[in-house]
Amino acid sequence: MSTDIVALKRQLKIKSGAAKRLLKENGMYRKETEEMKRKLDKLIADGVSPDEWDVKNATRLCEESNKMVDDSSSRLGNAVGELRELVVQAKKEPSLSQDDDLRTAEDTLESAAT
Repeated sequence: MSTDIVALKRQLKIKSGAAKRLLKENGMYRKETEEMKRKLDKLIADGVSPDEWDVKNATRLCEESNKMVDDSSSRLGNAVGELRELVVQAKKEPSLSQDDDLRTAEDTLESAAT
């Protein structure tokens, strides 16, 4: 195997791992945002004054969670784009057509698309 193919396989593994991690991270932030929104809605529904610390804090936490969702979505998009480019490059190499790292990368791209 040439060093280019070895480097490509290594990059596939690295980028796949990064995309999987960011996919999981993004899902966790989305869940956290939903929970924070529910807490805030419950406080408001219970008649707590918008000036009280609990409501202000819940609002701030909600905003921070939304920022993290946006940030992780952006990073996930970048990671998926880089991985997609690597997969296209790897498919051009006949020796990698049945490679496990390539299949893993394709599965990761499929997961990110849903």
